[in-house]
Amino acid sequence: MNVKPHLILASQSPARKNLLNRSGITPEIIVSGINEEAPEYAALSPGELAYELAYQKALAVHKKLTPQINTFIIACDSVFEIDGMAYGKPEHPEIAITRLNQMKGRAGQLHTGHALIESTSGRCERALATTSVKIVDMSELEIQAYVNSGEPLQVAGSFTIDSLGGPFVESVTGDPSNVEGLSLPTLRMLFARFGIGWEHFLT
Repeated sequence: MNVKPHLILASQSPARKNLLNRSGITPEIIVSGINEEAPEYAALSPGELAYELAYQKALAVHKKLTPQINTFIIACDSVFEIDGMAYGKPEHPEIAITRLNQMKGRAGQLHTGHALIESTSGRCERALATTSVKIVDMSELEIQAYVNSGEPLQVAGSFTIDSLGGPFVESVTGDPSNVEGLSLPTLRMLFARFGIGWEHFLT
């Protein structure tokens, strides 16, 4: 296959879209609309949760579309794990403050599930990427100001590395792009399983 694949991103995350843009990919955006809080996910471990939600998001978008040649759907879901608990988007300021106080000065695991579906066949390749992230010992004033910015409310674990939260990420062990919500090496690996080399995205 010599033509650059058309990629549909099953996410409204600006960070994932920008990450792909910087890597030479301009994705079409179609949001899955699945219920991430459905009770059937409650018993899953943090890694299993990210893995399963990514698949369900990709599947939901695939079902919405008419099959298109040379088209792939990528869906991701990120979960931050600390003390064995899974933390997604806090959505409420009080929750974000509590979580950041729990996380400050500590390391946790950022799990991102990836699912890549080929449009015409429906074949799906999946993978989980995990990166260790240590948060600085944030002051109460820093936490309050960061939460007031609104950024932590809509991101897994209540922090980002690519925007206002960057100064609060002390260290990253593993793939740094995974902390932005999509592991580029993992996406490359998934395309390789379909026989598609990353060189197609570089032209």
